[in-house]
Parts: sequence; structure tokens; C-alpha cells
Amino acid sequence: MQALSFAVHIPLVCFGIAFPAMILYVEWRYLRSGDQLYLTLAKRWTKVMAALFAVGVITGTILSFEMGLLWPNFTATFGSVFGLGFAIEGFSFFMEAIFIGIYVYGWERLSPRRHFASGIPIAIAGFTGSLTVIAVNAWMNHPSGFRLSGGRALDVDPLAALFGNRYLWHELVHMYIAGYIVTGFVVAGCYAVGRLRGRWGRYERTALVIPLTIAALAAPVQVLVGDWAAREVATTQPVKLAAFEGLAKTTKGASEHVLGWYSNGQVKYGIVIPKLLSLLAFHNPNASVQGLDTVPAALRPPINVVRLAFQAMVGIGTLLALLGAIYLVVRVRRKRLPQSIWFYRAVAAAGPLSLVALIAGWVTTEVGRQPWIVYGVMLTKQAVTGASGIPIGYGTLALIYLAVAIGVVWILRRLARSPLALPEPTTAAAGS
Repeated sequence: MQALSFAVHIPLVCFGIAFPAMILYVEWRYLRSGDQLYLTLAKRWTKVMAALFAVGVITGTILSFEMGLLWPNFTATFGSVFGLGFAIEGFSFFMEAIFIGIYVYGWERLSPRRHFASGIPIAIAGFTGSLTVIAVNAWMNHPSGFRLSGGRALDVDPLAALFGNRYLWHELVHMYIAGYIVTGFVVAGCYAVGRLRGRWGRYERTALVIPLTIAALAAPVQVLVGDWAAREVATTQPVKLAAFEGLAKTTKGASEHVLGWYSNGQVKYGIVIPKLLSLLAFHNPNASVQGLDTVPAALRPPINVVRLAFQAMVGIGTLLALLGAIYLVVRVRRKRLPQSIWFYRAVAAAGPLSLVALIAGWVTTEVGRQPWIVYGVMLTKQAVTGASGIPIGYGTLALIYLAVAIGVVWILRRLARSPLALPEPTTAAAGS
């Protein structure tokens, strides 16, 4: 149930992180240039932002109830450690809700500069709210800031636990860049589909260029951040790294297997790249990498689930970085958009693929930590509820999310079909 809720909620978090900043950028362009096209685009994207925020309220509320209902021993034992994070997230949520209301209804009621200023707290609240939730997750992966005695957390320092945690920084940067990648490619993908269907005026070109440029800049950077994150995992969670590869035994100069299936202590049918795992993990091709044999079988995560999720994340991320690089090269060198129909097909596919990579990354992080809910401190089976009726609740939750998904699709399609109040073109076509 928690996994289902996270899978639904995390894409909305990405939009909460990146979309307000994109809208503010478009409105800033309007304030600088006076071009009514940017004003039209900002107003239409504002409606989408409001709709997605409303859905995020539903999924976020469900998640908050699940934390207490599904994990009673976890929250009872460690609530004093991570509770500050959720408290800040709550304040951020209310600030975001208030200023979204001001921003949505202030288009014709506030001066242009005041209206732009009212959007800044939305972007800030999206940052602080997700920051604190990521800090809680980082603490679960690398617990600190307390002492456990008799099943109770003592000598609690919540600031040190959440914000002094070395695991926070790579998770934070990784998630924020992912937010811009997902939001950029999903939004650009919608306009790429329009391009494939023959809708390709100045409005559509502008609406595609802005999110696509942002995603194209972020995707290659994510490759470097991913390397940083993997090296942190190698140091702090070596069993998780071993699950990424399916490395059964501690090995010096460990190889990397691309694809393949882990079975009976080895990866079968994969493409072997000698010493690559050691090189990636420690920047040393002869470094020793700990294997799954360093812990009992009961303390290992489900290997193939973690491997497939990790390789899906890395594979899709690499393709997105390549697509972004192609776009940037053409844009910079030829001063125009790519013309190949295959490029726009790739951009249209990049939207859903970025969502797949996002969910795969979450599976990699969370399932790779198993069987621990707090790494090395509390097992998941010790934290989870023993209540009956969970299958009924799961089925009900799935139906709720299905209804919400249908509602979101209906709302977004109505917004997309609403007529455009476009000004007469007075400047050169954007992106031509």
C-alpha cells in the first residue's frame, strides 16, 4: 500500500519541485518583453499546476495516514527523531496552498510585479517541503542523531539527524534534478505529440522549447550526480551495491554485468564488462567490492528486483541524457530546433520513460535497503502493522487512485482543449 501511494505521489512531487519555477520563468519573460504569448502560456500552465497540486493533496494526505496506520512501531520509536521533518513539510504545504490560491486568482487582481512576487513562495515551499521529506528518507538510509536503548530513541538531535546527515546531500540533488528532468520531458512530450499531429505554431514551439531545454540541461548532469550517489552507496550500504550488480562474493576488480538475471550466486545472460563495478564504485579498477556473502541471506534485499530497477533507471537516464545532448548541439550550433520526425517521437516517448526511470529509482533506493526500514537499526517486519484486512484496504486504495487518475486525465484534457487567446505575431517565431 505504501509503495502504491509513493508511485502515485512521487511524479506529483517532481511537478511541485520544478513546475512553479518554469511558470515563473515564463512570466518573467512576459514582464521583460511584454510578449502576450508568454502571458498566455503562463496562465495555461498555472491551471495545470493548480490541478496537480489538488491531486497531490489527496495522495499526500493518504501517505500521511499510512505512516501512522501501517508503521505504528516505526513512528512510535522514531517519531521524535524525524517528526521535525514532517512538521516543516506541513507548514510548507500550507504556505504553498495559500500562495497558489493568491497566484491563481491574482492574475487580473494584482499588478504584474506583485503577481510575479506571489509565485516565489510557491517555488520556495515546493523546495522546503520536499527537502524535509527527502531528509527523513536520507535518515532512514543512514540513521544518526539518536541513541537506541531498550527500544527507545534517546539523546535525540533532530537537526543533526535530518540536516547533518551525509546521505542527505546526494539524495537531495539527485531528486531535484530528477524533478526537472521528469517535469521537463513530460511537458515537452505533450507538445511533441502536438507537433506529430500537425499543431506547430509559435505557441507550441515556445511551449516545447522551454521545458525541453531545462530537461536537456538537467539530464547529462544527472549522470554525474548518479555517480556520486553510487559511490556513497558503496561506502555506506555495500549490500545494496552488491544487489545492484548481483555480486555474490567480495571481489577485487569486480566486473559489471549489463542486463542478465541473478540465479544461484551468479548473473546469467548478462554482458560482462571487466572491472567496471570497482571503477565506478571507487574510481579504482582494482578496488575490492563487498559481496552479498558479507551478510546472511535473510538480510539481503530481493536481488533481481533491485538489479532490474537499477538498470532501468540507469539505462533510461543515459538515453535521456543522449537525447538532451542531441537537442542542445542542434540548438546551439544550428540555431534552430531539430527537424527530424524521429526526434519528436523520441521526445514524446521521453515523457513516460522519465516517469518509469523515476519509479525505478525509488524502487532501487527503498527496496535496495530491505529488509531494513531504518538501515541497520530496525527491520521492516518489526515496524509494520499486524492488523488484518490489508488486502481489502489495498484494493480500495487502488480503486481510489484509479478514480483520481481518470479525473486528472479528464481535467487536463479539458484544459488542453480550451481555446487559446493568442496575440497576433509581432516578433520572429520562437525556436524557428
